[in-house]
Amino acid sequence: MIPRYRILQERIDAELAELDRAALKVIQAQEQVQHNEQHSTFFLDSVAINLHSFYNGVERIFEWIGREIDGFVPSGPAWHRELLTQMTLDAEGVRPAVLRSETAARLEPYLRFRHLVRNLYTWSFESDKLGKLVVDLRPTFAALEADLKAFGRFLEAASNADEFPG
Repeated sequence: MIPRYRILQERIDAELAELDRAALKVIQAQEQVQHNEQHSTFFLDSVAINLHSFYNGVERIFEWIGREIDGFVPSGPAWHRELLTQMTLDAEGVRPAVLRSETAARLEPYLRFRHLVRNLYTWSFESDKLGKLVVDLRPTFAALEADLKAFGRFLEAASNADEFPG
């Protein structure tokens, strides 16, 4: 058995649970925005920070895969975008694609939003653009989870690669 692949899969599964939690917090905060206009700016702040946390968790998984499997994590000013692209590559002899291109396209707006959160004040966010990210969050998470579960099957097979039938 190759334990590092099993450990990586456990880390991915644990992070997926956290991503699900962040998505739930986003949805709950957005519901409060709609029902409590008096305090909507505070709930929008919550939506923004949890969307940011969501993509940070996604990126954390990609960094683990880049380090543990690919042996490479991009650097430089565009490394976030390059890492997302790297996860769509089928690296023959190394690993299958982690993400379908459709899933990467769904994640792209969250990557861009993550950058905005880091560089703008929260009161600069447009609630309609946040709303679109919230609406798309559950289907995006579902696509990501499906892709990572499929990748998990590769990790399981790889972890057993040194086992020989008895």
